[in-house]
Amino acid sequence: MALGSQHSILLIEDDHELASLTQDYLQKNNLLVKIESDGGNAVRRIIDEQPDCVLLDIMLPNTDGFTICKEVRKHYNGPIIMLTARDEDIDQLLGLELGADDYITKPVQPRLLLARIHTLLRRIHSHNKAIQHSVLEFDGLTINEGARHVTLNNQVIELSTAEFDLLFLLAKNAGSVLSRDEILQHIRGIGYDGTDRSIDLRISRLRKKLSDEENNEQQRIKTVRSQGYLFANTASSPS
Repeated sequence: MALGSQHSILLIEDDHELASLTQDYLQKNNLLVKIESDGGNAVRRIIDEQPDCVLLDIMLPNTDGFTICKEVRKHYNGPIIMLTARDEDIDQLLGLELGADDYITKPVQPRLLLARIHTLLRRIHSHNKAIQHSVLEFDGLTINEGARHVTLNNQVIELSTAEFDLLFLLAKNAGSVLSRDEILQHIRGIGYDGTDRSIDLRISRLRKKLSDEENNEQQRIKTVRSQGYLFANTASSPS
């Protein structure tokens, strides 16, 4: 975090006028915003500066936002919000697949962007400020909230920020069905509009990483038709 109470934002955007307007608006709302217009410099700056949040345009000179997101994810654990000029599922799903935490379609509404940033920053801040963190154990699966660390049969499972948050939310509510609306409200601060596929994609990715096949009788994350998702309640007592 930047000095004082300001959070640092790195905006990767080659439209200079849009970048300047966005910077002015966010800084008026107590965020410290730096701009990078060249996609070729973005990876180095994100890793070196470790901003509290990255706003990442998809279409950039020299490289694209998808490539940047993929390359920085092993070195940067903060939230990434992708900005896309095309309202197409493929852009949104690919961004989430590569580790983005959220996406917003251009033209960006400043108040919406600010709300999404605050939602992500609040979630991370609450994790960091908690006095005691939960460690949940589920038959070989260990989820450490404080360290944001997951192991399966003593093997580390690499998860994006959004994937960890979704897994922990489901595990913390093990035995209870969570609707897509409840999950989206917690993860992204928005309700389910009936078409958003981001949660389904993240569930699919979690299942792959946890070897949680659909036909497995011991499946951990279960789909409850017309209701939502359920994490099987086979946990030991949380520490």
